Parts: sequence; C-alpha cells; structure tokens
Amino acid sequence: MKETINDVSIDLFYEKGYFATSVSEIAKRCGIQKASIYYYYSSKEHILYNIHKTTLDDLTDYLKQGVAAADDVEAQLRNAVRNHVHFHLTRQKETFIANSELRGLTEDHYQNIVAKRDEYERMVQQIISNGCKQAIFAKEDVKILSYAILTLCTSGAIWFKPNGRLSVDDIAGIYEKFVIRGLKDGGGVKIFSQTPASEP
Repeated sequence: MKETINDVSIDLFYEKGYFATSVSEIAKRCGIQKASIYYYYSSKEHILYNIHKTTLDDLTDYLKQGVAAADDVEAQLRNAVRNHVHFHLTRQKETFIANSELRGLTEDHYQNIVAKRDEYERMVQQIISNGCKQAIFAKEDVKILSYAILTLCTSGAIWFKPNGRLSVDDIAGIYEKFVIRGLKDGGGVKIFSQTPASEP
C-alpha cells in the first residue's frame, strides 16, 4: 500500500500541484481511509520528501553506473548526458515534481535534498573539469558549464510526449551530440575585438 500511496501522490502532485492536493484526495484515489495514509506517512510533506529523495537517489545511482561503464572522460560525459536525459523522460512526473515542488518541504528536508542535488552537480562538474584538464573539452568555467548542461538536459521533462515523433533514445542521442560538440569546440563562439577600426 505504501507504494500505491506514493504512485498516486506522484500522479496527483503532477496533475494538480503539491499544494492543491489534499490527503483526502490521495486516500480516495487509493481506495482507503484518510487515516490509513498516516500509518505509512506522517504527513503529506513526508510523501513529498520521499518522492524527492527517491528521485535524486535513483538519478545519482544512474549517473554513477554510466561513469563506471565508461573508459575515458568523454565517454563518461556522454553517458552522463544520455542517462540524465533518459531518466528525466522516462520518469517525467517524478522529475517534474522534484524540480518544481521544493517549496513544500520543511527546512530540514529542504536542506537534505539540496545537499543531494549539490552532490550530483559536483560529480558532473568533476567529469567536465577532468575533460578540460586533459584538453578534451574547451576550457571554460566548469560550474557554469555544468549548470547549462543540466538545465538543458532537465528541460525535456517539461515538454516530452511519450507518443511523440522521436523515442527517448533518439532524444538522448541528440542531446549527447549537442553537448559534446559544444564542449569540444567551445560552442563555436569566436570572440572578436571590440576596439573600433581606425579611420582611413
């Protein structure tokens, strides 16, 4: 029943938002009494925290698997990008909630989730940093690069349609090529001097 409560809550939080969903609605859709919810969860916020924690833990494990399976830094980042996109598209509801409902957490739970998110970001930053040091990727600010890549790869959870034109693997492959190509040539951006040309 705990898993059912979790799954139903994910559906309702995704459909209506965390704050607009009541414990009574969760219980009704589960087909149980409201009091039964509290046997498994101490509060609605506890359900939300569990969704956040499980989602981030699973995402981090997925990243670690991809890194472990790679032979070099470029392959590590390719796998990281692919896995991040794949995870966000195949677990669209959970990742959408995890990225949009942080305000519903208590301070302690919020800090715990932020710490997990920071750990994930540091792992991605380490891959990028190693690639820059080995001259595989163009040297730029590693933190900014990581934020740009993760924001880009997370955005699919907003617009992805399971029955759309491209498969999850197709989309993940497009993101992978786009990110790697950008890192290898610095995004193809050329900086020109802003000094005005001298008068003839």
